[in-house]
Amino acid sequence: MNKRYEIFADYFQFYLRDEGEQPHAPTDYTDEDINRRIKVAPFVIVIQPARNMTVPVEVEVAEASPTLAFDRWDHVAEASIDLPSGRLEIHECTGESIDVLSVLPGAYRARAYFGGLNTLSDDGLDRDDQYRIILWPAPFAPVEVLKQYEDPR
Repeated sequence: MNKRYEIFADYFQFYLRDEGEQPHAPTDYTDEDINRRIKVAPFVIVIQPARNMTVPVEVEVAEASPTLAFDRWDHVAEASIDLPSGRLEIHECTGESIDVLSVLPGAYRARAYFGGLNTLSDDGLDRDDQYRIILWPAPFAPVEVLKQYEDPR
């Protein structure tokens, strides 16, 4: 399953969460959370795009871990999420639900890819950034940055 969205990333974030649990997103951010561009709490993953605007996002649910090919991406991070309801909700920070995807109930790993991070306009409103998230069934593991973006500014 592969879907494309335009998501308003108000406060530089949007959520992947279990629809049945209706979890609250975390509000206690550290510098490490911001550098990772991904944060977790029970039943929710916060994805932190580079713009406080509408951003293009592709979400794919796979059967197994994807290959480790990061050449075209600036930043890549992974986190785990429990989806006991079997309903993955993609939700804007201050907006509404974007979509709900049916998956098998259980634990998943999410790999978030961030691209075009160095294309930000001077006012921070425009850029050619793009985001891709792949989820697959996997045991829980800590948040991990597989490729760290270093802002040249």
